[in-house]
Amino acid sequence: MNFHQYTSEFRYNWKLAYPVILGMIGHTLVAFIDNIMVGQLGTAELAAVSLGNSFIFIAMSLGIGFSTAITPLVAEADGEQNIEKGKQAFNHGVFLCTILGISLFMLILTIKPLMYHMDQPEEVVELAMPYLNLVAVSLIPLVMFQGFKQFADGLSQTKYAMWATILANVINVVLNYVLIFGKFGFPKLGIIGAAIGTLASRLVMLMFIWFLLKQKVKFQPYFERFSFKRIKKVILRKIIALGFPSALQMLFEVAIFTAAIWLSGVLGKNPQAANQIALNLSSMTFMVAMGLSVAAMVRVGNQKGSRNFKELRRIAFSIFLLVVILDIFFALIFTIFNQDLPLLYLDEHDLVNKADNITVIGIAAKLLLVAAVFQISDGIQVVVLGALRGLQDVKIPTLITFIAYWMIGFPISYFLGKEDVYGSVGIWVGLLAGLTASAIMLYLRFDYLTKKLIVQKH
Repeated sequence: MNFHQYTSEFRYNWKLAYPVILGMIGHTLVAFIDNIMVGQLGTAELAAVSLGNSFIFIAMSLGIGFSTAITPLVAEADGEQNIEKGKQAFNHGVFLCTILGISLFMLILTIKPLMYHMDQPEEVVELAMPYLNLVAVSLIPLVMFQGFKQFADGLSQTKYAMWATILANVINVVLNYVLIFGKFGFPKLGIIGAAIGTLASRLVMLMFIWFLLKQKVKFQPYFERFSFKRIKKVILRKIIALGFPSALQMLFEVAIFTAAIWLSGVLGKNPQAANQIALNLSSMTFMVAMGLSVAAMVRVGNQKGSRNFKELRRIAFSIFLLVVILDIFFALIFTIFNQDLPLLYLDEHDLVNKADNITVIGIAAKLLLVAAVFQISDGIQVVVLGALRGLQDVKIPTLITFIAYWMIGFPISYFLGKEDVYGSVGIWVGLLAGLTASAIMLYLRFDYLTKKLIVQKH
């Protein structure tokens, strides 16, 4: 095998992916900063943010998953050098994202009473309720932001969303600090302060990306003459046909991690807090794979537009190889520092919460060893999924993700995650099984489709 034909693409793949990665890490960093600051208040508060965010992550996965439909359509139009087609995908996509953001906010308000019936610790639920109310509002600007972001990604302009996310993080950190702990004369609001910081930062993020894109010459043709009268049902249907299965794919994956949060909550507040630490750290490394997934979606979409299927396959494999190399590196970090990384979140010398903190740190250290193994499976499945979205193949991959996570992964998590079996580690072994099954089946699907396209062309 000539590895150079793949490694020669690494530089361009990384150039396209790194702004997306930084932007994605920025989203996760909001939760990371919330967790670190809230962790100083106690394990009940940390578990409450985890429980509240579990609802938000489900809604967010639907919004972000749906918005990904915009990228391959814009990338294909860009490959064809068809500005009008790209403009239609952008305008209709942002319109649908706005409606979806409002719908998801209303959905959260409707289903939040479920918290009282989930066998979660009572003090955790009481803390989580008011936190959830505010963070739910932030879904509206977040999903609208995703519409603008996915459009810019489709034109291979991935840095603008990165700048907007960096600004949002700075605002989030400052507001968190002054509002959680009551600094500089502000009231001490605890986890409500964290919710206000999240909402304000996401509003700024949306306004900033809109302002940035509107100023740039490259984007101006796409912003001209937008009118609701120009919205066409046929284009809305095309985006929904691509976006709905993509939203379900992301939902199936996020929902199994959310189920892990709820199963951990049944074990108690300490296993739930430990699960949150391991999940937050895994999410940070997963964002690297997510960035490469967007690179795969854009580059495969471009090659599909120009009908160069051999080149499409070579470029996709170069991204698959890059994610494997990076995830092996992350797996080593999790293995070597599994005892040290949880100390970022909790103070083992805190006399008031010492017993709880030591328990949480011990459980989290074990979970990070399982997380180290599933780094590679997780990376492969999300990048191959991106490549399949670039091919606009979404229905079969949706079925694959459902089977992998809910017919293979969840039953294992449920049975091994009981207190008298393996507890928290058992829950994460189920996650590992689901991700590995997904990676294998999605890769086989991509391999089959691309070989078929090459044969059909010749």
